[in-house]
Amino acid sequence: MSVLPLVFTSGWASGINAYAVVLLLGVFGVTGVSDEVPAALERTDVLCAAGFLFLCDAVCDKIPYVDSLWDTVHTVIRPVSGAVVGALLAGQSGSLSDLAAGAIGGTSALASHTVKAGTRMAINTSPEPFSNVIMSTAEDLGVGGIITFAMFYPEAAAVIAAVLLVLGLLLLLFLAHKIRRFRRRRAQRREEKRLARELPGGPPL
Repeated sequence: MSVLPLVFTSGWASGINAYAVVLLLGVFGVTGVSDEVPAALERTDVLCAAGFLFLCDAVCDKIPYVDSLWDTVHTVIRPVSGAVVGALLAGQSGSLSDLAAGAIGGTSALASHTVKAGTRMAINTSPEPFSNVIMSTAEDLGVGGIITFAMFYPEAAAVIAAVLLVLGLLLLLFLAHKIRRFRRRRAQRREEKRLARELPGGPPL
């Protein structure tokens, strides 16, 4: 059970930026910051691939609508990455079965990915692109901060990740409600304009 907090936190972070998680864990393992990092994540080819894909993610995630397409592609990649990282962490410590750790990491990654993708789709309805850049930068910094914190205080980091996940789900529900209300009002206004044009004495077509 000692590795469970790190598994959960890495899964949550993987749902936001899986490549940053793999890259950071690998760097922490290579530099000796943590003994919890499995050798598979310390390999040079893994670090190079994660670094390149992280740069691609950093660019695509800041462009309106491209970020939503990128999220769609990663609907499978992020949860799988969270599950794999979780299983590797459990296998390294031997204190939790690989299957259970993979399920925890994959589930938390899927939940945080859902929040990220849904929130980004809502942000894309705004007319300006700056919200995307701000949100993406905040996510990158958040992932880096929480993974680094988890290396030294895994239990506290897991609590923070759980709170952020709950807040994200609540924010997503709030945004979805607002978007539905906006669409209903817009449809109602269009219907009123159409009826006004069709009624006698209404504006000419």
